[in-house]
Amino acid sequence: MTLHRFDVQDLPAMPWKNGGGVTHEIVCLPPGAGMNDFDWRVSIAHIASDGPFSAFPGVDRIITLLSGGGVHLLSEGGEVDHRLDTPLAPLAFAGEAPIHARLLAGDCHDFNVMTRRSACSASLQVLRSACDWPATSQGLLMAVQGHWQLEGAHAQTLAPQQGLWWSEASPAWRLQPQGDDPALLALTLHFH
Repeated sequence: MTLHRFDVQDLPAMPWKNGGGVTHEIVCLPPGAGMNDFDWRVSIAHIASDGPFSAFPGVDRIITLLSGGGVHLLSEGGEVDHRLDTPLAPLAFAGEAPIHARLLAGDCHDFNVMTRRSACSASLQVLRSACDWPATSQGLLMAVQGHWQLEGAHAQTLAPQQGLWWSEASPAWRLQPQGDDPALLALTLHFH
């Protein structure tokens, strides 16, 4: 088992697939996979202007506002019509949907999860209180607000904007928040 720690401020910036913004990739698996053959990918996007989202046929997406005024997401056919303006409220949608994003009040940062439908699916939870986290084969935890103690055989401490991911079985943890108004993003992958 290997735990991969990350700090958001240290993530390299990459252009979006469509060139319309910048993303900071946290993980893209399997190793060496590109935008057309990943099983799952997690990144933080900086949206600084209105424009279309990149199309990802066969991919399911979950987007969560981290900071900023948010965006209005609207698909051509109206299947998606959502104001993503509440921080830490995940929205799931199909990656092939032709979506246009309009900034609501300045730029914003979003947490993005993409899973290839033929390989796996994802569930994203926003944890705000202590809980027992079961061992999972692949996943990710990221502290958004407050410090978090991950108690167990492989104890960890996460400060805000720090996290870890794994692609082999993880240990079970007791997740303990420290401080006021804590929030932890907890991602679990389910493989077919």
